[in-house]
Amino acid sequence: MINEIYDVIVVGGGHAGCEAAAAAANLGSKTLLITMNMQTIGQMSCNPAMGGIAKGQIVREIDAMGGYSGIVADKSAIQFKMLNLSKGPAMWSPRTQNDRMLFAEEWRHMLEQTENLDFFQDMVKGLTVENNKVTGVLTSLGLTIKGKSVILTNGTFLNGLIHVGDKQLGGGRMGEPKAYGITEQLTDLGFVA
Repeated sequence: MINEIYDVIVVGGGHAGCEAAAAAANLGSKTLLITMNMQTIGQMSCNPAMGGIAKGQIVREIDAMGGYSGIVADKSAIQFKMLNLSKGPAMWSPRTQNDRMLFAEEWRHMLEQTENLDFFQDMVKGLTVENNKVTGVLTSLGLTIKGKSVILTNGTFLNGLIHVGDKQLGGGRMGEPKAYGITEQLTDLGFVA
């Protein structure tokens, strides 16, 4: 598996990473999803809801493009509600409240059923770059994984900082480590943090 050259490597297993990996694989690309923790794929970090006025529009657009977020939300919903019914129909917006654990479980199940998609648990600490072109990733285990393209969906984990009162802790989510190495490399490559 690791000696292959992937068409697409997706770094990060949150909602964006799950959608990116599924989309690439469903289009026939040999895809690898790398996440720091296989148990937190698709995890809802705070408000366990999908939908609402703004996010609901995005979920519907993802659904129209063949994405899985709406399906996973429906399968893990504990409440369905139409918001803003006291206003005109243009303001109505569907929202689900979801079982956080079931949501993540459903995402993982959907992805495991997706052809052309492999998984790897590790932290990506850098990109391999040759002649100003990204050619893969370097992991914290010291592995180089080659890819024709890399999609970064790191969320809050790049140089992540959690504030608790007047204390600051490094981390992507409470109790989970931040990603290191790749933030510094992206800055060195000219990306602004």
